[in-house]
Amino acid sequence: MQMQFPKDFLWGGATAANQYEGGWDEGGRGPSIDDVFTGGSVNTARRITIPPEADAFYPNHEATDFYHHWKEDIALFAEMGFKVYRMSISWSRIFPNGDDAQPNEEGLAFYDAVFDELAKYGIEPLVTLSHYENPLHLTTEYGGWKNRALIDHFVRYADTVLRRYRGKVRRWLTFNEINMLSVPFGSFIAGGMLPETCTAQDRWDAMHNQLVASARAVRLAHEIDPENQMGCMIAYMCVYPRTCSPEDQLTQLSVDRLHNLLAGDVHVRGAYPSYAERLLAEEGVTLKVSEQDAADLRAGTVDFYTFSYYDSRCVGTAQEGDPSTGNGALGGLRNPYLQATEWGWQIDPKGLRWVLNHLYDRYQIPLMVVENGLGAMDEVAPDGRIHDPYRIDYLRQHIESMREAITDGVDLIGYTPWGCIDLVSASTGEMRKRYGMIYVDKHDDGTGDLSRHRKDSFYWYQKVIATNGSDLND
Repeated sequence: MQMQFPKDFLWGGATAANQYEGGWDEGGRGPSIDDVFTGGSVNTARRITIPPEADAFYPNHEATDFYHHWKEDIALFAEMGFKVYRMSISWSRIFPNGDDAQPNEEGLAFYDAVFDELAKYGIEPLVTLSHYENPLHLTTEYGGWKNRALIDHFVRYADTVLRRYRGKVRRWLTFNEINMLSVPFGSFIAGGMLPETCTAQDRWDAMHNQLVASARAVRLAHEIDPENQMGCMIAYMCVYPRTCSPEDQLTQLSVDRLHNLLAGDVHVRGAYPSYAERLLAEEGVTLKVSEQDAADLRAGTVDFYTFSYYDSRCVGTAQEGDPSTGNGALGGLRNPYLQATEWGWQIDPKGLRWVLNHLYDRYQIPLMVVENGLGAMDEVAPDGRIHDPYRIDYLRQHIESMREAITDGVDLIGYTPWGCIDLVSASTGEMRKRYGMIYVDKHDDGTGDLSRHRKDSFYWYQKVIATNGSDLND
């Protein structure tokens, strides 16, 4: 027996303003933390420069310029057949400094136009309020999310956009990959905190503040419009025990709980789980959860759960010669049974079925895969076409695993592959690490005419959507 995708399954794609929108100093927008993040590569780390340096390259300033190509891009999404488009609002386009008394009307009007254009094509927006982008002022003046003052600033921003776009947007996500604050990688991009001075205590304080802010925004959204559906977003960094030794099994349990499950447990269940105190103490962290915080968390549980899934890794006792994975966010050991991308991320479609079952057994609320994809160096052929059979194969295998999970009984409501159009890589700041089904002529040195071109995967995904996932052939 194999189930098919539900008739109302939400097929689409995903982007984020900081990596895609551009227009960094236009329309009244203020600088964000991404605007002081230089380009980099798999071998060269991105640098944070406050203020920006005159001779440095900042790829997020223009990104792939949705700000000036939004009508063209939405038409391409509609041509693919999107039912839903996951995007984010740039906080600093609405409140340039993050703590402004009044919002920027020009920024609000821009998203009005975007949502109206999506509605013209019958595409539902799924909007992330904060996707790795905080106004830079909240870093330089407040120190980022370790400062509880940001809770009120975020809630004011959320209140503004929830009221402005009432009826235009029904599904919202609060913080993108909030659990990235459990690892040093998330200090700046997720928490707006300078890595050189950020401690483990700072990161977990920041996550706690975001969880409280999220809960308050969820409750506010339900009050503003009972039709609003509010979701969380977790980076699910799938982990397996390296061996069958009991020690490795317990290591896997602890890593999965601390880095993958803890934030989701708070979002869905409304309280810190029983294991949190011990695991945080082992990290040298003690959280101060006030009575009001606890009440906010209880009252602000999410309606659905979304997550990103790219790869997996092993944890436990390293065997002789075991290399580490290429994905440095969580680290881990390479799985000898899996192949890897050019950036060392291990390709594990069957792991997605395991994660979906793991999460649905735990939470029993609707799930959505809102990021999944393959970063690769696509080449334009002499005839102008972009052949990406490797991407088609990656997506096909993951969609097959989603169908298996649905057959297992998982309530999976949608799928938005990451970077449906080429954009700047968050981890490396590269353009050559392309995820899109739409190629954008933009390169790591900033050159390119920003023209859009359909890859082979564009036509393949168009057919997948048209057949509701029943035809996955090339």
